[in-house]
Order: sequence, then C-alpha cells, then structure tokens
Amino acid sequence: MGTRKGRERQQPFWMATNEIVQSPGNAFYDRLNQILDKRRFDIHVERLCRRYYNGPFGRPSLAPGVYFRMLLIGYFEGLDSERGIAWRVADSLSLRKFLGYALDEQTPDHTTVSRTRRLFWLETHKAVFKWVLKILMEEGLIEGRTVSIDATTLEANAALKAIVRRDSGQNYDEYLRELAQAAGIENPTREQLARFDRRRKKKGSNEEWKHPKDPDARITKMKDGRTHLAHKAEHAVDLASGAVLAVTVQPASEGDTRTIHKTLEEAQAVVTELVDENGIEEVVAADKGYHSGDVLEHLEEQHIRSYIPEPDRGNRHWQGKEAEQKRVYKNRRRVRRAKNKGLQRRRGELTERSFAHMYETGGMRRVHLRGRDNILKRVLVHAGAFNLGLVMRNLFGSGTPRQLHDAGAAFWAVVSRLLGFILHFLLTLPQSLLRVGNSIGSGDAFTYTPPHPFLQTASHIPTYY
Repeated sequence: MGTRKGRERQQPFWMATNEIVQSPGNAFYDRLNQILDKRRFDIHVERLCRRYYNGPFGRPSLAPGVYFRMLLIGYFEGLDSERGIAWRVADSLSLRKFLGYALDEQTPDHTTVSRTRRLFWLETHKAVFKWVLKILMEEGLIEGRTVSIDATTLEANAALKAIVRRDSGQNYDEYLRELAQAAGIENPTREQLARFDRRRKKKGSNEEWKHPKDPDARITKMKDGRTHLAHKAEHAVDLASGAVLAVTVQPASEGDTRTIHKTLEEAQAVVTELVDENGIEEVVAADKGYHSGDVLEHLEEQHIRSYIPEPDRGNRHWQGKEAEQKRVYKNRRRVRRAKNKGLQRRRGELTERSFAHMYETGGMRRVHLRGRDNILKRVLVHAGAFNLGLVMRNLFGSGTPRQLHDAGAAFWAVVSRLLGFILHFLLTLPQSLLRVGNSIGSGDAFTYTPPHPFLQTASHIPTYY
C-alpha cells in the first residue's frame, strides 16, 4: 500500500521535459479550437484590436485571441467572475492547452483580463459576436425569417442600502432620519425608522435615487418577487435554430414596448446583412407587455407580421384611431390561429433555452461588473459562446463540455449494462442446458430453473466503466 508523501518532500530542482506530466486534453475544447483555427479566429481578432496596442513598451499585453477565449471559458465552465476564470485557467492543464500556454508560462491574472476588457471598445465585442453569426450562416443554422423577442433581469453588482439622492447625494438613512424628525420623532431608533419606512409608499423611485458606483443600475422587482438594483437583458432569437441574433442590455425600469425597438433594430441589421436583404418577416413575443399601438405601427412600417398576445384592456374606443384599430385586429386574428400555438411552443423551447444557458448555467444571472457597456461586453461574448455551442452540437453532437461528458457517461453505462446481461446469460447457460438434458432423458416435463441467486437482481450485475 502506498502512502502519501508529506509537505516536507523536496521538489527536484531540474526536471527533464519528457518527465513532465502532460494533459490528455479536453475533447470539447480541442474541437472548438479546430473550428476557431479553421476560420483564422486569432488573425481576425488581432486585426480588430490592432488599434489598442502601441509598440513593445509598457506592461506585457494579453493577446486578443487569448482574451476572447477566456471569456468563452467563462460561459462553458459557468464562471461568473473574471477572477474565477483566471483561477480556473491557471489550475487546468486542458484549459492551458486551449489557450496555447505552456507549463513554464504564467497564465493571465484577473486584473489583466479586466484591463483588457476596459481597453477594448464595445464595437469590437459586437464585431466578434457578428463573426460567430457568420459561422452559423455558413453552417446553415440561421434563417432569420421568424424571430422571437424576450427579456430578463440581471441582478446588478450594487446594493440597495448604498443608494443616494440624485439631487443632493444624501444617502437613504440620512434622508429617512430627516423625514422621521419632520414627522415628530426627535431621536428615532433603528426599529422606529424601519417601522416609519414601511408605512411610506413609492419610496424607491429611479428618478430620485441612484447607486453612486453604478448609476446605470435601476431599482426593479425581480422575477422571484425581490426588489434589487438590476439591468435588463433582451434577446432576439431565430426560431428556426435557436441562435441569438441580437442581445442588448438596457435599463431595467424601461418597459418592453420601449426596449423592443433597439433589439429589433440590431436583429434586423444582422439578418439584412448576413441572411436576406428583405429582413425579418415575423416577430413572436410571449409577454403581453410588448403589445402597444406604437409597437404594432413600427412593425407594420417594416412589413413584419406580429404575434403578440393582447392584454385585456376592456372595451376600447376607436374613434379617430381607425389605423391603429386595423393593426390591432390583424394581430389579434394572427394570435388566435393554430400557427401561433406552434410558434409559442418554439419560443418557449428556444428563447427560454438561451436565457437558461447564458444566465443560469452560464453564471451571469448576477453580474460582477458595473456599467451597462461593461456588462454588455460580457453578455455579447456569452451569446457568441452560446451560438458556438450550436455549431458544436451540429458538428459533434455536444454543445457544452458537460454535455459531452454526460454523453460519454451514458454511452459507457449502456455498454456496461449490455456486458452485464451477456455475462449473466453466459453464466446461467450451462445450468439451463444441463436441466433441459436431464428433463429430456428422464421423460419429465421441462421446468425453468432460475439463475444463481447472486445474479437474480440488477444490482448484482457487474458494471464496467
């Protein structure tokens, strides 16, 4: 029996390169690198980022291909922070190989990644996202005819207790104490202040309050009922393949009828440039909050058919609004058709999947960055990684490293079960033949003899992994 060597073991001063333990690699990242290298990803991003580098002087820089690969790792490994990405890369031999770092090279730390993100413009990240969409176009994974639009909230890296007044910069506790003293409470305690605050209405107005470190964050109600400072991420998804055509990060306090225009504009530009110059033909939305006269008018001007559920507004008066009435009735007839049910099923499957992969398993439900542009940079690369997962699934059958691992485990589980049944049959076959021979020789009726008790239950079937 071997024993574990303690910490007092002295490491060798010199070691031959052929004695260094080599990583077996990761099949998923090796195949992903094949796709990136085939389309000359590093050369493309270096051309995009050439403006940000100036000569050989100064702090050692981070190659653009390494920077974007590290953000891709953040999506595929479900790492929410750049600090976590840097630690994971330094700890994994297979990820070192994916980035192109040897064992004697130091991997980038989180400060280098953060500095590079701040240095690169938002337009550069959008260009990389569009480059990934071109790959999907080459693989035939984008139609762009029918697009679904939906939004979700991302919890900001800011606390409500730190908000201040927009006009005076006064924090919430000081402001509340002044209100309590004006109401007759001279020296209010914390309990009295909390009781006084509960009786107040409309106390969290975004027009009056902001966070000093993240002014882009907005006070909003999350989907689980809690109130937080948050941002709003909106997706435009191709219902033919589930590819994310456009993603925007906008104020969480903005309504759907106002944010849809920017997202639709970016999706329309992508489809017109990459797929068809005629653009999008149909827009599907599940939330009734997207329904308004302005939205329907905007869609009709672009010759786009809408499938947006209509909220119950009671009896409406259409006098002087004949054009809006016509648009609303057309949308209402389309929503009642059987085709809309099929589109809503596709929307629930594909659009919600993009949210689940990018923000739940992708680790971006709570952001660790501040500023809408900084957050959008990470979200754009996350969306690009999600689209690359569609390419990987189309070519190799697995869109994430976890899916590839689960597929391999399922395959070997089936093989193990099959080998167990074969072994069970071979072990019981001689006894059954012997029983049959004895029964025939003696003239008795044939009776089935159960297998050995050790092999009667599935739990005793040997497994091989």
